Amino acid sequence: MKKDTVIKQNRDYRRVYTKGKCEVSSSLVTYVLKNRLRKTRIGITTGKKIGNAVHRNRARRVIRAALRDLYPILKKGYDIIFTARAKTTFVKMQVVKKDMRRHFELMGILNEKNCN
Repeated sequence: MKKDTVIKQNRDYRRVYTKGKCEVSSSLVTYVLKNRLRKTRIGITTGKKIGNAVHRNRARRVIRAALRDLYPILKKGYDIIFTARAKTTFVKMQVVKKDMRRHFELMGILNEKNCN
């Protein structure tokens, strides 16, 4: 991901949390809201309930690795926030990727022409 595709402002996080759609699974929570930009921005949050810094960093790495494969087939113009759950640290990237893809399909932000 490029630096300009990352959500950094707290107001952007709050806007997506309050106005966006939410999907929940055992390893991941996904929030999505359409933005007025022509690019998709990504945010990843890991709370202290996840564990110490090592566990929180692993959770972020697993989420980023799962997103790397799905990012090219996402529709443009959305703000997406992923929130790690306690299980995220202990599962493989493929499990998170499967949950992530299911969330995207339910929210309708996958390009159908590029989906397998």
